[in-house]
Amino acid sequence: MNARNDMMFIKKILHYLDPRSLFKKGEENFNLRMMHGINRISIFMFLFCLIVLLYRFFLRG
Repeated sequence: MNARNDMMFIKKILHYLDPRSLFKKGEENFNLRMMHGINRISIFMFLFCLIVLLYRFFLRG
């Protein structure tokens, strides 16, 4: 059951980071859409920096 919960968690994150959902028209107000956009940008920046750190770690290791 734990593996299923992990897959559901990963699926929700991938859905949240999907660029198509960034520009969808919904019933959300402008401020909420901007907040979600900023959250997506910060997650992408974190993942990019994590990849850079891992690359540098394995390159020098």
